[in-house]
Amino acid sequence: MKLSEKYGDRPSAEFPMLFQRILQNVIRDVFRRRKVRSTWTTLLSAFSGSDADDDYDLLESMEVDDPSRLGRTPEQNLEQTEVMALIEREISRLPARQREAFLMRYWEEMDIAETAGVMGCSEGSVKTHCSRATHALAAALKLRGIKL
Repeated sequence: MKLSEKYGDRPSAEFPMLFQRILQNVIRDVFRRRKVRSTWTTLLSAFSGSDADDDYDLLESMEVDDPSRLGRTPEQNLEQTEVMALIEREISRLPARQREAFLMRYWEEMDIAETAGVMGCSEGSVKTHCSRATHALAAALKLRGIKL
């Protein structure tokens, strides 16, 4: 669908290459989202208590558990769904630059240099925006009684 919607006016000789690129990007996006969604709760709780080293990126050092092996009960699944909805609402309430940096770094898995390039700011600004966003999210969840 993406190929026909966005590239229908291109010569047919380009279709195989475009299709491969679209397919690769969609697959990559699915795996990124799966990885990030399975680590949200752990990550936010880890950021809530320490301000020691803002340059340390916990996301880059963590292993992701396979969600299919977690063996959750229906109640736990419902609770996780509700927490995820709350996190998404809180992300939407972040200031635009913090939200942009946070989503690029942790959702899209861009490195600091890529994020800085896209945002048109310095790498230090990206680190600051991400740090402030994670602390704001952790504080908002703590205020709502969510202990991750």
